[in-house]
Amino acid sequence: MLLIPEDTMSQYSTSFLLLPIPEYPALDCAPNKIIKLVVLGGSSVGKTALVVRFLTKRFIGDYEANTGALYSRKFTIDGEQISLQVQDTPFVSLEDDTDSICCQEQINRSIYWADGFVFVYSITDYESFRLLRPLHQHIRRIHPNANIPLLLMANKGDLLRARQVSSKEGLQLATELGGTYCEVSARENCEGVHEAFQQLCQELSRSSSSCNGEKRRGLHLVRPKSPNMQDLKRRLKQALTSKGKSATTL
Repeated sequence: MLLIPEDTMSQYSTSFLLLPIPEYPALDCAPNKIIKLVVLGGSSVGKTALVVRFLTKRFIGDYEANTGALYSRKFTIDGEQISLQVQDTPFVSLEDDTDSICCQEQINRSIYWADGFVFVYSITDYESFRLLRPLHQHIRRIHPNANIPLLLMANKGDLLRARQVSSKEGLQLATELGGTYCEVSARENCEGVHEAFQQLCQELSRSSSSCNGEKRRGLHLVRPKSPNMQDLKRRLKQALTSKGKSATTL
């Protein structure tokens, strides 16, 4: 799969939308499908960095505390126009001395809303890996009879010397949970991140064509006010400025 970088800010601002952004024009042709993904995982595993990497092809290393943001992008899969919505979420954790998940109600609503799930852990943090099985059980309680399309993403693959979770362990867990597995680096592996997300979107698109899927009525996910598109541009500008200053100092 060939990934063509988009290097200019003008391309970046028109290809990536954060709901709601009224100043960006809608496409002439309404998308035939809406695919809804939720990204879940522990603290500091790189959830937001992966989402931003996928949608903008940019890497931003530092983020404010994640309060959850709903992103939207329109693209084509198998010749069909798709509207993708990606819900970033605050971190989940295990309750003390238990295997029970501790998470905000906002996350439960996102789980109920989603069509597909992205589990993120860091290969340098075994605890972030350990919570994924209880997290899957938590989702099963919310969707007891539904198929759960799942992507297991092992992030920070560039930090091999600090590895605490082997690739074999990640693959075994993905197989156990009925999902797919990939090891990536949000910092260094743009193509790998993009391909992993796109494969999950293709799976969801094709499954929605073959069946109606589980109906989720009556849920309106509140779209967060922050961060917005202007915040994302500001962070990107700050990151680029910081790099420029570092280069000047050297």
